[in-house]
Amino acid sequence: MPPQTSTQTAGSELLSDQSIHDAFNIIVDQVAAYSARITDVQPPTADLKVSFQQMLDDAAKVKGRPLLYPAISSGLGNGALVEMADGSVKWDMLTGIGVHFMGHSNPKVIKAQLDAALLDTTKHGNLQTSYDAVTFGEKLIEHASKTSDLAHAFITTSGAMANESAIKVCYQKHAPATRVIAFEHCFMGRSVTMAQIGDSAAGRQGVPLSTQVDYIPFWNDDRAKEMGGATKFIDYMIGRLEKYHARYAGQISTFIFELVQGEGGFNVSNPDYLKALMEFCKDKRIAVWADEIQTFGRTQEMFAFEYYDLGKYIDVLTVGKMTQACATLYTEEYNPKAGLLSGTFTGATVDFTVGNALLDELSSGDNYGPNGKFAQHHAEFAKQVQVLAAKHPEWFSETDSLTGGLGGMMRFTPFGGDKAKVIATCKAAYDEGVICFWCGHDPFHVRMLPPLPVMKMEDWPRVFECIERAMAKVASN
Repeated sequence: MPPQTSTQTAGSELLSDQSIHDAFNIIVDQVAAYSARITDVQPPTADLKVSFQQMLDDAAKVKGRPLLYPAISSGLGNGALVEMADGSVKWDMLTGIGVHFMGHSNPKVIKAQLDAALLDTTKHGNLQTSYDAVTFGEKLIEHASKTSDLAHAFITTSGAMANESAIKVCYQKHAPATRVIAFEHCFMGRSVTMAQIGDSAAGRQGVPLSTQVDYIPFWNDDRAKEMGGATKFIDYMIGRLEKYHARYAGQISTFIFELVQGEGGFNVSNPDYLKALMEFCKDKRIAVWADEIQTFGRTQEMFAFEYYDLGKYIDVLTVGKMTQACATLYTEEYNPKAGLLSGTFTGATVDFTVGNALLDELSSGDNYGPNGKFAQHHAEFAKQVQVLAAKHPEWFSETDSLTGGLGGMMRFTPFGGDKAKVIATCKAAYDEGVICFWCGHDPFHVRMLPPLPVMKMEDWPRVFECIERAMAKVASN
């Protein structure tokens, strides 16, 4: 909400009308009463089978193919539990790839959504906006600038569009350079340009390849050991960069850094590796772009670049998913010329009111640090996988790491990472009451992005009871 002055507009008086907020609080309390009825996983309701199937058929007709999971929510949940329109209740360990990080029917989110209903417009853009959008950008910059030189934020509607803005900023700063460097197995989004940069043939099938991209491997512990240690691995990869730089002198605009890979397998890097690559970029005048669309808010610090102590290297940064509205942040040096970044929409009013509530939630309490809430949840997740593996060693391969990821980015590797069995595990888990997904490439992993602000430690055994039933089904087949 805008700062108050002695002379108020009619709009500001409306926004601060206590009778309205008292009514909102009644609504929040009433939602909470309904939400409290959801306490555990439950199967579908038989009487809703026909109507729910019609919903799924309608969704398939609109989309042109069936939904990946038969997942249409009823509109209600309770923290980490979500109710579906067929009456079933499931543990939401994916949160829409992270956009529901505050969980379901969260009172703070409900109140923020109601606050959004008061404003005169639904969508905001670069020609007219609300002050909530300004506050959202201010809060992002405030947190990011604590350990970096990031100074400005351009707000947009999706992670892919935030990345599109980032690459434009890098191109303009280093014109006429047009090449980019990225990590193998990276994922950048679904726009034409980002699909070309993303290291997935399926994601760019039929798309003309006009963006010039070179790839180097993400950090790999096993490969480093094979090469004689971390120093040998780092020296070899710097040599790869030297060759790219010599081959394309003056043509490389940016190196895109996924600090923890998302779709690539929740892979965690070595900080010395990242620092060496970024120092190379700084020396060669190549923009350092940190893609934190999936990592923001989930690691042991609010920004993954803070976790790795990389702030001094970052020129451009993108955030999205859990933030609701998305953004491209950049230093003063990379502040683009007028006209480069614009767009009809920056986001809906509710994106900013909920986004601000989320940023406040993340920055309060004891979420971060090596002993913070998110690290503790990751440890408990890993413990539950270990318990499961000890009980059913035949479901796990001794050659694979059982768990991986960082903070709220969690993965485990059953059945040796076999693609078909991992996907079958995720689909069986949905039927048993847990929503999760897969990631990685040879091996494949089961991944989770749970709503950690509302997740309880005692929830984890209940989640893994469902996972165990799902894996038993896959193993029996």
